Order: sequence, then C-alpha cells, then structure tokens
Amino acid sequence: MKNKKSNAYLTVCVTLCLAVILSLFLVLLSGARQNGGRMEVECVTDIGLQSILAEYHRELMKQYNLFAIDNSYGTALCSKTNTEAHLRKYLRKNLDYGDVFLSGYLYRDFLSLSLEEVELTKVSLMSDCEGGIFRRCAVDAIKADVGLELLEELQDWMQTMEVNGLEDGDNEAEKQRLDAEIAEYDGMEIEIEEDEWETLEVNNPTDTLEAQKRLGILKLVTEDESTISSNVIHMENLILNRMEQGQINRGNLEMEVETDIIERFLFQEYLLKYMGHYGTEYEEDALRYQIEYLIAGKGNDVDNLKNIVNRLCVIREAANAIYLWSNSAKRAEIAAIAGAVCTLITLPQLTSLLEAAILLAWAYAESIYDVKSLLAGGRIPLVKDDSSWHYSLSSALGGKLQETSREGNGLSYADYLRIFMMMTDLDTLTARAMNMVEADIRNTPGNSGFRLDGCYETVEARIRIGSAHGHQYEITRMAGYH
Repeated sequence: MKNKKSNAYLTVCVTLCLAVILSLFLVLLSGARQNGGRMEVECVTDIGLQSILAEYHRELMKQYNLFAIDNSYGTALCSKTNTEAHLRKYLRKNLDYGDVFLSGYLYRDFLSLSLEEVELTKVSLMSDCEGGIFRRCAVDAIKADVGLELLEELQDWMQTMEVNGLEDGDNEAEKQRLDAEIAEYDGMEIEIEEDEWETLEVNNPTDTLEAQKRLGILKLVTEDESTISSNVIHMENLILNRMEQGQINRGNLEMEVETDIIERFLFQEYLLKYMGHYGTEYEEDALRYQIEYLIAGKGNDVDNLKNIVNRLCVIREAANAIYLWSNSAKRAEIAAIAGAVCTLITLPQLTSLLEAAILLAWAYAESIYDVKSLLAGGRIPLVKDDSSWHYSLSSALGGKLQETSREGNGLSYADYLRIFMMMTDLDTLTARAMNMVEADIRNTPGNSGFRLDGCYETVEARIRIGSAHGHQYEITRMAGYH
C-alpha cells in the first residue's frame, strides 16, 4: 500500500513537469515560428526588391551606363502596377516551396507564409527634380574616371572669355557698317580743280574676302560639305516637350538634388564621353552631333553644327582682333595698305575706315583658319601670339582660306564645346540630354515607346504577408541604384 502511494505521487509529479515542459516547448515553437516568419519576410522582401532592380533597362545601361527600371517593360503603358506585378511574382516565388525536390514527401512548410498585398508607396523617376536625378546618376557613372585638373583649366578659359568679352561683341556687324560707309565714297564726285570733277572709284581691299563669306560658313570650314550629317529628330514626343507641356510622370519620393560646380563639370564630362560630336560621331545615334544639339537645341545636325561654327567664329574673330590691335607690326602693315589705297584715290579721310575694315577682315580670315583647324582635330589657343598666328595679310585679303592644321597648342574642338556647355543653362542642358537619351533608346528594337519619366531609380515598397498560423507581417523597404 505504501509503494502504491509513492508511485501515485511520482506520476502526478511527472505529469505536472511534462505539462510545464510541454507548455514551454509550445511557447518556444510559436516564438520560433513567429520570429522565423519575420526573418523570412525580410529576406524575401530584400530578394524581391533586388530582383526587380536586376531588371534594369539593358539598352540604357549599354549605351549610357545608367541603371533604371523601365516600368513599361517594353510595352506602351508606363505604370507602377507593372512593377508591382513583377515584384509580386518574385515574392510569391520565394515564398513557395513547391519547387523544392520531393517537398511533398520530405518537407513541410513550417512557416506557411503567403503574400497578401504589394504596393509601391514611393518612387523616384529619372526625370524628377527637373532632371536632377538623371544628372546625379550620370555623375555617379563618370566620377571615378575623371580628374579635376581639367576643371581648373576650364575655369581659366571661362575667365579669359569673360575678361576679353569674346562673345559680347559683334565684329561682323561692325565690319558691315564699315563697308557701308566705305561704299558711300564709291562713285562720289570730287572737285580736283576749278570746274573739274572726278568720280571716285573706291576698291575695298576686303571685297575678295567678303565674296568668300557668301559661300556659306560650313563650306569654308569643312573639307567636304557633303559629308556633314543630315540627321533629323522629331522632338514633339520627347521628354523636353512633355516637360514644357506638363505631361510627364512624377515620382513622390521627396529628394533634393543640388549641383555644385564640380558635379556640373562631371556631368559635362559624362555627356562628352557618352554622346557624339563633330569628329567623334556614333553611327547608331539619332543625331550625329549630339553635343552640338545640347548647346544649340536645333532638331537637325546641320543647324546645330552651323550654330556652333558661327559661335566659334565670333569668339575667334574677337580674339584675333584683340591680338591685331595689340600688335604694332601688324597694325603698321594694315596702315600701309590703307594709306596706299587712300593716296591712290586722294581721299585721306577714308584711311581710318579702311584700317578698321582691313583689321576685321584679317581677323575673320584667321578665324576661318582657326575653326577649320579645330574641326580637323587641331588645337587653337583662346588668345593668340606671334607664334600661333597663321595668315599673312596678303593671304587673308586674297581669300586664300583653304589651309588647315591638325596640330598646334591650345584648346581642342571638345574644349570649346566644354566652354559652350558651361555657358548653357544647366536645366536646359539636362533636358536636352534626356531628349537625346530617349531618341537614341527609341532607335533600338523593342523600345519605340521608351520614356525616361517611366524609369524608376529608387522604389519604396510596402508588403503584407500572412501566415496560416494566424500571424501577419507588414514591412516597408526602400531600394535603388544610388
């Protein structure tokens, strides 16, 4: 009887201990399931977001080294629901154990998680901040490849331009005014003796050069005008026009993009690396002279190149005129020719007008040589000296403008483009660059509807996942390329 009581006490004690241990085990099991579910939700979310980031637009990366999700996925519809559908597919795939080998026999889904809701709550587009996101991505793509030594040179060139006012004047208009005044003396009757009159015949020494000008600037500065690209783009459906019409998609991720002088310089170097210009054209581009388009903004290569060439001529003519005014030997040559003409027609009051006209004509002839050399791959300093001056006065007035040089010291054509880009409004430069990107990508197969305002650079997703065991998890994650 005594042994039976002891056994009963032992049975009760074991039962109570097992109840406590079993309760503890179930609590630990529930906690493991809940925390394991939370960890899997985080892992699956990160994998899903990285998976949609891996679907970056291949052609955009190939041509411009930019990473972005095209939310149209090659279709005509730009919508975040497309990206949500792709994210949903990846999340469900990673939550599913159906593809595990013999999963129905060897394994059991301990967590039993299922996707309930996916929503992209915030996005930033490449076009956001007036193209600031696009600009920042471009800077990130180039910053490791460019040193800042060139920036110091560029700032010096800009200062030289400003100090000398190389784009402020209009020497061509001044030359036309002088020629008009000189022409007024032609045919004038003067009294040489009492009741004896003579009709003046004034031969302007610059007439031969003026006749060359009428051939057209591109004919004067290119080896063969027929080789100039005739490509045209239609800008009605490109992003710049959509921005002006207020018809672009906008993200809702609050971001501020500030561009300092270093970042602006790096952005310009990015453009020079990935876009073509005269002498460095890319056959697949919508326009061959893309950098010229960024500066001039015309819809065809001919007008863009002509705009740049005219600006180069203005700068070079102004710089060359400054050099001639400061060079006493060359001023003496000009004075000798002007004096000879005026002596021949006995009209000394015409001397100062002829001197000014001859000087500007000489400066123009030298500027044609400069621009032609730049387009041929040569270098021309901003302000010349005796060693870098090319044309003699007789060659200039004779209209012999065919010579060119591929050598020399100074600035290259690309350097002058750097100056022009720095003088262009940054937002305008950025919008035109985005135009070029859209136009180029649309030229590739399957991308006829490509839009930069449909490209995500950063996304934030809210995801809700439920468990068959009664748990629910909600997680918000942000991912992007920056």
